[in-house]
Amino acid sequence: MSAVNPFPEGYPAVIPALIVDGAARAIDFYKHVFGAAERYRLPGPDGKIAHAELQFRDSMIMLSDPAPSMGFLDPRAVGGTPVNLYTYVEDADTAHAAALGAGAKELQAPATQFYGDRTASFEDPFGHHWTVSTHVEDVSPEEMDKRVAQMG
Repeated sequence: MSAVNPFPEGYPAVIPALIVDGAARAIDFYKHVFGAAERYRLPGPDGKIAHAELQFRDSMIMLSDPAPSMGFLDPRAVGGTPVNLYTYVEDADTAHAAALGAGAKELQAPATQFYGDRTASFEDPFGHHWTVSTHVEDVSPEEMDKRVAQMG
């Protein structure tokens, strides 16, 4: 058996990997909107990003430019994305406004939800969907059940 840890230090168990047509621009967008920190960038041919890693507080994402020969296609190449990335931020309204100001398209305006989060969602300029959320109220399971019943 190898002495190498099969779980590299500092990497969470699940890491979303985004394919982004314009990965370098996306890195700048995610830094601006989310305050993400760039952990690593591996340049590929033609100035593209072969692999990059961004830290979002206690989580991370990997991303790269498309590589069709490997089956790595961006959302627009496949007609959109079925995936939504949900992230907690300090202020959902501010993050949403920053995203729209940086070229994102609004999917849902900021609103306080029955489960205690203030959320907003947008499509980033690269075709990925995000929900930004700030926890504003602790809601007990009983209260949540009550609120759901009233909705319906």
